[in-house]
Amino acid sequence: MNTKNISINDYDYHLPDDRIALHPLAKRDASKLLVYKNGNIEETVFSSIHKYLPEKSLLVFNNSKVINARIKFNKPTGAVMEIFCLEPYGDINNYSSIMAATNTVQWKCFVGGAAKWKDEILQKEIGIAGEKVVLFAKKIDKITEAFIVELSWEHTGFCFAEIIEAAGKVPLPPYIKRNTDGEDSSRYQTIFAAHDGSVAAPTAGLHFSASIFEKLAVKNIEKAFVTLHVGAGTFKPVKGKTMQEHEMHAEYIDVDIQTIEQLKNNIGNITVVGTTSLRTLESLYWMGVKVHQNPAILNPEIFQWDVYEIELATAKYSTLEALNFLTKWMLAHNKKTLFTRTQILIVPGYKFRMVNMLVTNFHQPRSTLLLLVAAAIGNDWKKMYNYAMLNDFRFLSYGDGNLLFL
Repeated sequence: MNTKNISINDYDYHLPDDRIALHPLAKRDASKLLVYKNGNIEETVFSSIHKYLPEKSLLVFNNSKVINARIKFNKPTGAVMEIFCLEPYGDINNYSSIMAATNTVQWKCFVGGAAKWKDEILQKEIGIAGEKVVLFAKKIDKITEAFIVELSWEHTGFCFAEIIEAAGKVPLPPYIKRNTDGEDSSRYQTIFAAHDGSVAAPTAGLHFSASIFEKLAVKNIEKAFVTLHVGAGTFKPVKGKTMQEHEMHAEYIDVDIQTIEQLKNNIGNITVVGTTSLRTLESLYWMGVKVHQNPAILNPEIFQWDVYEIELATAKYSTLEALNFLTKWMLAHNKKTLFTRTQILIVPGYKFRMVNMLVTNFHQPRSTLLLLVAAAIGNDWKKMYNYAMLNDFRFLSYGDGNLLFL
């Protein structure tokens, strides 16, 4: 299959507005769960997911934390400017240093009402721990589809993580057409979120509760955590007729060497929670191949078509070999953690190297996420989505989930 010629029209379906979940259920684990295995579909509830996962297997989560990425500034004229922080700008060695900055940061941003913003510096007064802080926004440059914005504040007692938490709002997806409210602060966040950086939640993880974790422990199901900071590009529709015309979004991943060792010990028995976790793990395989082919490489990031090009795609290494290549390279470069970017595009025709089962939500029509599901279960995605539509499943970020056996 020529992946570049895949037509997005083949991955479309009708999604009525009333099937899009606008609010989370009262209980995280009360969502419906559709289980797909060998062409068969079973319906249950998320609180029973432990019954379907193998004993002594590994469950991998994305522990990125959603930041309050939408910041509104009021101009003296009364005009409202909204700055949507997408990702840090510049040479980035890790996200933690960006979030710990105590004076100035630069971010790639969407700007609502950009035509009204000339060269003036915007400002917003916020309150943190009973103290007043003034946040300033300066437009630095215009780049493709976005702006580079410098955010600064004079109170060095507060870091950027505290500033954006106080100044911004939860960045609900564009298809949730309502204002944010109090529940979103906690419910558009997984209970295991640990590292600030995402502008969209890894939504498959939203279903997991402390009760589910207790049930998983009884079956000796091990947990592992990776970090992929989810960007707004996850909602980017495929506008071209074929995938060749689409530019896949790139996102930062952060995985420590101990987690890679966990993966080595559970090959063939790995369940990932969310497409972001899946993209991270599959990227690790290809990064291992890449550093083996070029041990002097300094940054093994994965670009959109890398895994389909002859140089990588024809490499016949086992999962264990690829992960061994990667850890050997990390040790040679004195890296305890792998921090880099992946632009991996997973579409029908892709052969999974790392993942055996996938927990995910129901995705938008004509999206790269739906293409990933089709890569996992073929044309049965249509049967699965049709079943969900006919049986009152709730769709998208606050909706119900599914467990796919690949």
